[in-house]
Amino acid sequence: MELRGAGAIVTGGSRGLGAALGAALAAKGARVVLVARELGPLEQTVARIRTAGGEAHALAEDIGDKTAIHRIAGAAAALVGPIDLLVHNASTLGAVPLRLLLDTACEDLERTLAVNLVGPFRLTKTLAGPMVLRGRGTVVHVSSDAATSAYPRWGAYGVSKAALLHLNRIWAAELEGTGVRFLSVDPGEMNTKMHADAIPEADPATLADPADVAARIVAQVAEVQS
Repeated sequence: MELRGAGAIVTGGSRGLGAALGAALAAKGARVVLVARELGPLEQTVARIRTAGGEAHALAEDIGDKTAIHRIAGAAAALVGPIDLLVHNASTLGAVPLRLLLDTACEDLERTLAVNLVGPFRLTKTLAGPMVLRGRGTVVHVSSDAATSAYPRWGAYGVSKAALLHLNRIWAAELEGTGVRFLSVDPGEMNTKMHADAIPEADPATLADPADVAARIVAQVAEVQS
C-alpha cells in the first residue's frame, strides 16, 4: 500500500514495538495516530516522531474499554482523515509473574481477552466498513508464537493470541475481494518492557531491537496492496 499520506492508527503506541512502528510509518510519510493508556509516555513518543519530521498524534485511550472504541475511531479520523491502516499492537500478558491456568483468576483472563482480542475486534468492526466502502485498507494484527505453541504459564496470553490469529484469518476470508487486506505478523522476541516483565532473566543482548522489527513489518505492509 502507499504509505505517504495514509491515515494510520497504531495501538499500544507509547513504547516498544508500537512506538517503533509509529516512527517507521511516519518516516514513510504516513499520518500516524498512536493509542495507549498512559498519556505521558505517549506524548514523549509523539514528540520524538515530530522532531524527526514525521506527523504523529496521541490518543490516551484503553483498547480494552468498549466505550473508548468510537472515541478512538472518531478522534483519529478528525486528526488524520480516513483510516487506511490499522495496526493492532496493544497487548497485555495478564497477571505477572506468569502463572498456571489453575492459578489464573477469571478476571485476569477476561481482561487479557478484552485487550488482546475483543478490543481489536471492536475497532476493526468500526473501521473496516468505511474501508470496504472506499475499496482499500489494511489491518495488521501483531501475533506471537504463543498463538500456535502451548507454553506453560502463558495460558491467558496464548489463548488470546491464538484467537486473534484466527480472527485475522476469518476477517480476511469474509472481506476477500473488497480491497481490504489483513496481515498477521509474529515479531519474535524483542527487547521490550513486556518481554522483561514476562522473562526477567532474559539477556537483552539476545533479543531483537523493536526498531529493526518495525522496519520489516512496515516493509511488509507496503507490499500488501502494491
